[in-house]
Amino acid sequence: MSVSPLFAKAPLRGLFVFVILLVFSGPSTAGEFAVASAHPSATKAGIEILRNGGNAYDAAVTVSAVLSVVEPYSSGMGGGGFWLLHDHKNKKQVMIDGREKAPFAAHRDMYLDSEGKFDNSLSIDGALAAGIPGQAAALVHLADNYGQLSLTQTLQPAIDLARNGFVVDEYYQKMAGWRLSALQNSIAASEIFLQDDQVPQKGYFIKQPELANTLQQLATKGFDGFYKGSIAEALVRGVRDAGGIWTMEDLAAYRVVEREPVRFTYKDKTITSAALPSSGGIVMAQIFNMLSEYDLKQLDSVKRIHLIVEAMRRAYRDRADYLGDSDFVEVPVNHLLSRQHAAYLASDIDLNSASNNDTLVHRSEGMDTTHFSIVDNQGNRVSATLSINYPFGSGFMPAGTGVLLNDEMDDFSASPGEPNVYGLVGSEANAIEAGKRMLSSMSPTMVEDDQGIAILGTPGGSRIITMVALAILEMEKTSDPEAWVNLPRYHHQYLPDMIQYEPEALSGNEAEQLKGMGHKLKRQKDSYGNMHAIYQDKRSGKITAASDKRGIGLAISANQ
Repeated sequence: MSVSPLFAKAPLRGLFVFVILLVFSGPSTAGEFAVASAHPSATKAGIEILRNGGNAYDAAVTVSAVLSVVEPYSSGMGGGGFWLLHDHKNKKQVMIDGREKAPFAAHRDMYLDSEGKFDNSLSIDGALAAGIPGQAAALVHLADNYGQLSLTQTLQPAIDLARNGFVVDEYYQKMAGWRLSALQNSIAASEIFLQDDQVPQKGYFIKQPELANTLQQLATKGFDGFYKGSIAEALVRGVRDAGGIWTMEDLAAYRVVEREPVRFTYKDKTITSAALPSSGGIVMAQIFNMLSEYDLKQLDSVKRIHLIVEAMRRAYRDRADYLGDSDFVEVPVNHLLSRQHAAYLASDIDLNSASNNDTLVHRSEGMDTTHFSIVDNQGNRVSATLSINYPFGSGFMPAGTGVLLNDEMDDFSASPGEPNVYGLVGSEANAIEAGKRMLSSMSPTMVEDDQGIAILGTPGGSRIITMVALAILEMEKTSDPEAWVNLPRYHHQYLPDMIQYEPEALSGNEAEQLKGMGHKLKRQKDSYGNMHAIYQDKRSGKITAASDKRGIGLAISANQ
């Protein structure tokens, strides 16, 4: 279902406008603006758009497109995402849902072998793993309904970078090495992203002339430039020749949906985050609703971590039990977000010992994503999280398109109860169904209190929600976004039943005490996530931006 824009340049054309009117009254930025993204090229391109008359939504188109060129391991025109928008003048917010959809020929058993067992290689690698992309449609939607500049202007930086190329760095090498076999299995992908069918040397230039052509078609023809005509034909032909099930009808029928964000409060903060088909807003709200039953400041560090973990555990169990595409299944959102339900979930939390998943109160039933945050000099804001799922998505590129396809079909419950590549389990609510959007963890978020406004988000698969939640908790200590994005992280997602944590997140003593309480711990070898955040002080209007030191991103705050 296509929904008319919330604050469009043209008159509203439909009845189903998902909006929420907020009391957000952030100050005018008096000429200040900022962009924080996962790649310096994207941040600089976004800043230039803002300097040259574009608004935050124009910059969002540019940053999204540039990231699709220079971060092929994280996002792209063959993927999708969520763009959370705030209109300062009208005090309104909306989520642009550009999530991928299952092809019309998809069915719930498509990844089961002859014995009825889930074959995850089919949902991760190759053409059959790809959902119908939504990013191209979302960028057209943003430009047509919210931007001040044309697509030919906002897509030009990405077109130039695709033609001229970008330089391979160590992180690119790491991601390409991880997905080497998948890329080698696609001739078109190998020719672009590998060097002589191997991981490119550092300093090697990745040029994408076919992607430049695809972006040019999108810029000049809009939706039809990608979802109809020669590009669409090449996409479908390539997918079907490689064993996929796409049709021209799948592409032509894709529609962006505008959704009401999830909005809730925690103490003095108003938090706005992604709605279904992202689980981020609901799961995060449940975590904070449970934590509101306690005074965290009165707890020592071990009990504080224990309590937060127990809230994570219970919220992720609800995710597995209830959540899916609300256009296809009935999800009791109001119930899940209620304080009564939070109190019920928290009722069996023991502050001295870890819960056993099997005895919880019973209820009826990357770095391979990217994020950016933007604020313009009018106070308009964008928080966007984009993905092609696994690093380099499916690894498959239809010849002649330059479009690397996602493997988001793995985010469905291909076999309910079986974990996906991130260890997440799901129920019938997230089972594969033709035309359905798969459940996501992407959580572009905005936070406001009396002192200021924050825009933040991160990649990281199933850990996205808890990373954002920990950053919001850190806001109680400091308004410095550098502290939020660089905070050491820990995570629990119900299954597997363990606390996963970065090397610096727990001291040796804390880890031993948590083990003594019955927790299973898994110390990660590497750090995870790549958060990008902006903070605006309401009193001074000053804007501060920060990019996670774990990545290669860049944050710039500037004025005209």
